[in-house]
This record gives sequence, C-alpha cells and structure tokens, in this order.
Amino acid sequence: MIDLKEIKNKIIKKENFYFLAIILFIFGIDRLSKIEIIKNFSDGSVYLNDFLNLDLVWNTGIGFGLLSSNSTIFYNSISLLIGVIILFLLFLIISANNFDKFVFSLITGGAIGNFYDRIYFQAVPDFIDLHFENLHWFTFNLADIFITVGIIIYICKGFTEKNV
Repeated sequence: MIDLKEIKNKIIKKENFYFLAIILFIFGIDRLSKIEIIKNFSDGSVYLNDFLNLDLVWNTGIGFGLLSSNSTIFYNSISLLIGVIILFLLFLIISANNFDKFVFSLITGGAIGNFYDRIYFQAVPDFIDLHFENLHWFTFNLADIFITVGIIIYICKGFTEKNV
C-alpha cells in the first residue's frame, strides 16, 4: 500500500528545494536566451567566429533535430512522451542521492525548457551553430547543453562506480 505520508516527507526535504532551484535557474537562463534570440536574430545567421554562428532554427523533433516530422500525431506523441519522462525525472530527483539529484536536475531543467517551447511555440528554437569550415554540427540551444551534460555525467558515473 502506498504511504502518502512517506512520499510527502520525501518531497518536502530541504535539499529537494535546492535542486528545484537548479531546475528553475536552468529553465530561466534557457528562456532568457531563447527570448533574446527570437527577438534579435530572426533575420538570419550571425557570424561570431570561425567555429560558431547564431542561427535561429525551429526544431519540431527531439534533441539536435532528430525525429523531426510534419505529422501532428507524431509531434504530439513525442511531446507526451517527453512530458512523461520529465515526470519520471522528478520522481527520480525525489528518491535519489544528492549527486544523482544534481545530475537529474540538469537534465530536467533543460527538458522543461524545451518542453515549454514545444507546447508554446509547437517547436523548439535552436540557435547555436557549431561548425568547422563547411561541416556543421546539429543546431542546438542551452537546454540541450544541460541535458547532454547531465546525461554524459550520469553515463560516466555508471562507468566509474563499482557494482556491489
């Protein structure tokens, strides 16, 4: 049987509010960056240096433009799946150790930033264009960076921990 009091006690731990602050901070800087890009760079690409451009691209897929589609059913299904994953990550944050809470907070903050855009704009504004000469990486945004860094840290942790 589910003990609601135990669940409530897990949620209302002081440390969880620190991780909520991390999520909100990531969401906030992601929003601010996207607002500035949408407001100032919608007219085309801005050259910064030999490796970096700012170029607003509207992504209807998942991270780095993968699985882009014009199908409303597919888009809505992916959006629903992302929403479920965010809820799962929030559950993991509540029940994990502090290191994992931090990593899941990075991922969740970025995921919520992109999820917000999927709901509000029906696409995610990506704008960071890394390239070397004519070879371009996928265009991405700050939320994608936090998601990727969180996943890389979590994978590296898995390789370095001893199985008991």
